[in-house]
Amino acid sequence: MNLKESIIEIREAKWFSNLTTAIIIIYSSILGLKTVVVLDNSYVFFFYVLDYFITIYFLIEILIKMSAEKNLKDFFKDRWNIFDFVIVVVTLIPLENTTMAAVARLFRIFRILRLITSRPELKRIIDMLIGAIPSIIDIVLLMFIIFYIYAILGNFLFATAPSGLWKDFLVAMLTLFQILTFEGWTDIMYEAMKIHPWAWVYFVSFVIIAGFVFFNLFIAVIIGEMENLRDDEKKKDKDKKLDLILKELTELRAEVKELKGEKNQG
Repeated sequence: MNLKESIIEIREAKWFSNLTTAIIIIYSSILGLKTVVVLDNSYVFFFYVLDYFITIYFLIEILIKMSAEKNLKDFFKDRWNIFDFVIVVVTLIPLENTTMAAVARLFRIFRILRLITSRPELKRIIDMLIGAIPSIIDIVLLMFIIFYIYAILGNFLFATAPSGLWKDFLVAMLTLFQILTFEGWTDIMYEAMKIHPWAWVYFVSFVIIAGFVFFNLFIAVIIGEMENLRDDEKKKDKDKKLDLILKELTELRAEVKELKGEKNQG
């Protein structure tokens, strides 16, 4: 096994992915611990050394991934590789002793996002959510139209409510958002029913449309995108198997030709 094959084997190894995940989790835990525990100078030095160790590890990891590619351009064709590369490069910029020290600490926090790229399962979930964005935007737009209509109706019907939750269009929109979260929406409804006894129709209809129908639409879109992603993965697996079969057939044909050639020569 040559050096290139060894690097590829390391990149594809499960232990390498698990090691990266473990380091990110430990680093994330320590960052959270620093916010609740007062540290003395010895621990500050420990965290300083740990930060350098993690920086070096991430640098080595990204170099392994880049070296494992047949062509360096192939590495940058994957948006997740670009994401990893940017985070690693940014954390290498020496900003600690400058006016940008706060920015440097912020970039260190972004290292936690590497957890996404270190786990293929998490990457698939993010890809699924990204693929669902166009449909989600359409649902949000339709939801805004419903909010707009109900906000105008709410301001027209309940503007005199003592709480002032319907005093203008913008406040009414915020009130509807509170109702959507089911936080104290019955209190708002009972207050409105003192003005109009049939106001429950307004609130119940809004909760059914916005609270149940639209939430289920979001779930349906995400499930649909999951199924599409699963179908794409199955198709890729079939294509790989077909490529492997074609490769084996080509090799068999070549062997048969060689055997025929040897037989004819004999």
